Amino acid sequence: MEIHVWSDVACPWCYIGKRSLEAALAKFSGRDEVLVRWRSFELDPGAPAKRDLPMDQLLAKKYGMSAAQVAATQRRITETAEAFGLNYQLAGLQSGNTFDAHRMIHLATHLDKGDQMKERLLKAYFEEGQLMSDHAVLARCAEEVGLPEEEVKQTLATDRFAAEVRFDEEQAANNGFSGVPTFVVDGRFAVSGAQDPDVLLQMLERAVATST
Repeated sequence: MEIHVWSDVACPWCYIGKRSLEAALAKFSGRDEVLVRWRSFELDPGAPAKRDLPMDQLLAKKYGMSAAQVAATQRRITETAEAFGLNYQLAGLQSGNTFDAHRMIHLATHLDKGDQMKERLLKAYFEEGQLMSDHAVLARCAEEVGLPEEEVKQTLATDRFAAEVRFDEEQAANNGFSGVPTFVVDGRFAVSGAQDPDVLLQMLERAVATST
């Protein structure tokens, strides 16, 4: 069974969704036969390398929210993350382009370390306040998960895996995926959002029950 997950490393619900999927798989009897593939999705593909405004001001500007509304939303997200064992530091996030981060995940997937790289980048962004367009940050995270230094340098110095990122994004657009995370099981069942683990588990069990 294959589970394809479209998500962005700068999406707070995507890290929560990863934990939810892991909780569902822990209860799934066929978990040893499941392959999870992380697919690229940029929430803001036109983002600059780095934005200078603090995250709360960016959100207020983007969504037309008051400071109080932003604070309440951030608290709700942080509390949800805590329930999954995550320690979000939303006030310290550095907003910027995530395209190169997605290219690194594709490199890691090519080397059978896609899940480790996805995890490391999510942690770096949401818990450590790292900038996802910073090549030094990406290289350090890649080193920590065991990617070969030369492969990492070559990827960051070229457009390697750019086509793969664009392909993922085109597939998302063609299938009408407008929000992330989006989970697709065996190409037949799909659900978007940081779903409860039991919802994801039911989808996995349904896929098994209807397989031919």
